[in-house]
Amino acid sequence: MTTYKGIKGFNIQTVSSDPPAPFAGQVWYNSTSATVKYFTVQASSWATGGNMSTARYGLGGAGTQTAALGFGGAPSGKANTEEYNGSSWTNGGNMNIGRMYVAGCGTQTAGLAMGGFSFTNPAGKTEEYNGSSWTAGGDLGTARYSLAGAGTQTAGLAFGGKPGEKNETEEYDGSSWTNGGNLTTARGRLGGCGLQTAALAFGGDAGPAVTNATEEYDGSSWTNGGNLNTTRQTAAGAGTQTAAIAMGGSPGAKADTELYDGSSWTNTTSMTTARGYTGGAGTQTAAIVFAGTPGPGVATEEFTGGGPATLTVGTD
Repeated sequence: MTTYKGIKGFNIQTVSSDPPAPFAGQVWYNSTSATVKYFTVQASSWATGGNMSTARYGLGGAGTQTAALGFGGAPSGKANTEEYNGSSWTNGGNMNIGRMYVAGCGTQTAGLAMGGFSFTNPAGKTEEYNGSSWTAGGDLGTARYSLAGAGTQTAGLAFGGKPGEKNETEEYDGSSWTNGGNLTTARGRLGGCGLQTAALAFGGDAGPAVTNATEEYDGSSWTNGGNLNTTRQTAAGAGTQTAAIAMGGSPGAKADTELYDGSSWTNTTSMTTARGYTGGAGTQTAAIVFAGTPGPGVATEEFTGGGPATLTVGTD
């Protein structure tokens, strides 16, 4: 008869509390909780979430995986806003100015929309969301679309963008924008995430070519970081400067997902559906992407980061 000791060379230990530093594959019986547990290293994964109500691409995103915000988008400069609760989307208040290729940051109840292309308004408008409706904020100093955003509603950051390839960075204080340090590489259709004082910019259209360059912002200036493994534009970004995730992108439609640790990018599990021009939000270990091209699309995917985990396999 095959036994655990015969396979592993030792018996399952009985302990009153979980081991402080278990090794991969270790199994033990916790007598306090009357459970059998084991320690493993799980792989990252993508799972399908609820579809958006409005098909679109080139939209803005904010919030977390269980409390996300999606707004604006193409075609035709949409004003629609939707809120995600971790399983389904519901309609929120429409933006005052319908727009596409808009950037976003903040939370579901304190979101910020900046820039974006509108057929009837300049591309420098800002709006603030309170969980139910949008109000106008201060205009960007440099009107633009296909830019990236980071930070919060009262400490936001806007950088890069089009038309042309822009390197301008602006900082928002909850009412007005002021100039920050310029990007080293001027670009539009770039990804971004982080905070106003610790932001990350990656990929984008640097004209005439797409770039894999990454830059880090310290609140006043940008410095070069490690390059993306997959050169791309229109990727969605989430997380922080030292724990970021880049998802999808173009040209074409990409499923590639990469994780940044503050110095370099590593490849992880690809998205189920290749796409670009998506909205994105969340953290490196709990991210979300929604809508995008080919399309316009409505699909949502949720990312769960891998890593060490203690799992329960049985009870008395």
